Amino acid sequence: MSLEILTPGLATTVQDRGRFGYYRFGIPQGGSMDQYSAALANRLVGNTPDDAVLECTYMGPSIKTDADAVIAVTGAPIEVKVNGEVVDQYSRIELVAGDELSFGMLRGGSKFFIAVAGGIDVPEALGSRSTYPIGKIGGFEGRGLQAGDVLPVGPAAHGTLPQLDSIPEDLRPSYAREMQVRVMVGLYDHKLTDEGLKNFTDAEWTLTPVADRMGLRFDGPGAPWKQEEQPFGAGQDPSNITDAGYAVGSIQIPGGTQPIVLHVDAVSGGGYGQAGTVISADMDLFGRMAPGTKVRFVPVTMEEALAARAERQALLERVWS
Repeated sequence: MSLEILTPGLATTVQDRGRFGYYRFGIPQGGSMDQYSAALANRLVGNTPDDAVLECTYMGPSIKTDADAVIAVTGAPIEVKVNGEVVDQYSRIELVAGDELSFGMLRGGSKFFIAVAGGIDVPEALGSRSTYPIGKIGGFEGRGLQAGDVLPVGPAAHGTLPQLDSIPEDLRPSYAREMQVRVMVGLYDHKLTDEGLKNFTDAEWTLTPVADRMGLRFDGPGAPWKQEEQPFGAGQDPSNITDAGYAVGSIQIPGGTQPIVLHVDAVSGGGYGQAGTVISADMDLFGRMAPGTKVRFVPVTMEEALAARAERQALLERVWS
C-alpha cells in the first residue's frame, strides 16, 4: 500500500529513531525531534519503535490512502480529520481505501507525528530512514514532502503485544507554556562572567521563532562572556573557542546574548563555547515548544542526569508493555 501526499503541510518529513555512528564524520543523528511522541504513535498501530513515521511542523499535510490502513496521530494537540470528520488523537484509527486524512489548527506545541501500520517504507540511508535535508540523505528523496509524493508503506507486523486502542492520559506528554529544562553546565562555563553564569542558570528565556531541527534560539537577559585574549585559532568574539566537538543538546551563546540549543540535525563541531548541554531525557521537550514558550535551564549533576534517563526508559517500557 502507499500514501499519497495531497498537500504537504508546512514541513513534513520522514523520521525514525535516527542514524548513529556517523557524527564523527559530520553527519548528525537526526530522527524525530520528540522521540517519545513518535514512539506512542508506533505503539498504537502495532509497529516497532524503529519504524519510520511522519514528523509534521505546525501545519499538517493532507494524505490519501490507496488501501485499508491503521494510523495514529500523536504529539502536539491538533484537530485530526478523516474525510472531514473529526477523530480522536492519541487513538488507533482505521482507514479504508480512498480515505483522506487532514488536520485543523494546532492548539499548542510545534511537532506532531503520524504513524501507519507497517511504517513508512522508504530506503534506509546509513542505517536510518530519517530525512536529513541539508545533506539530502534519507527520507523521501532526501527532502521534505511535496504534493504528489507517494510514500510506500511496509507490511503490517504481527507483534506479540496486545492491541492498544488509545494512549492513557497519564502517558501523554504535556504542552506547557513554561518549562524547566535540565542541563549539565560546561564545558566552557568558566568563560562566562559571574553575571553570565547566573543569568544562564537563573533567568527566564523565551523561545523565538528562529527554531528548527538544527537549533532553537532563545531571547532573554543575555549571558556575557569574560573579555579575555582569545587563543590562537579562535575568533574575535569572547564566546569563540578553538574548534571543538558539540554534543547533541549543546547550548551556545554567541556574543553572550541569545542561547542556541543544538538539536538533532545540528553540526557536530565548531568555534563557539558550550555553556551547557541539555540532558538526553529532556531533549524531547524542544519538539513540544512553540515560539513564546518560557524556559529555565536548571543545572543537574551527572547522577541526576543518569537517573532522569533511567526514568524516561522506564516510561517507554510502560508504553511497550
